[in-house]
Amino acid sequence: QVQVVESGGGLVQAGGSLRLSCAASGRITAINYMDWYRQAPGKQRELVAASRGGGTTTYADSVKGRFTISRDNAKKMVYLQMNNLKPEDTAVYYCYVNVLFWGQGTQVTVSS
Repeated sequence: QVQVVESGGGLVQAGGSLRLSCAASGRITAINYMDWYRQAPGKQRELVAASRGGGTTTYADSVKGRFTISRDNAKKMVYLQMNNLKPEDTAVYYCYVNVLFWGQGTQVTVSS
């Protein structure tokens, strides 16, 4: 059994910042893939940022230069620092571990 739990969401004004955290626990040893996705109302879930075990990171064009993904392998955690938030960033943000395990999501709401 593997648990994936996100935290750190909330309500913020445009231009503000939030830091999301994701913790993986349970029967999981090596974590190679730790990704952040988001889903806005009426839209498909989309990849926001991806982190690979070798250190490679990728970002959606819409968040490049504003969001930063980082990870702590020893703690089995991944973070998403979100700066200069925009109303269009409003969504439920999900953590996706090893292309297998989803968290329940954390709501991010950006007011204009």
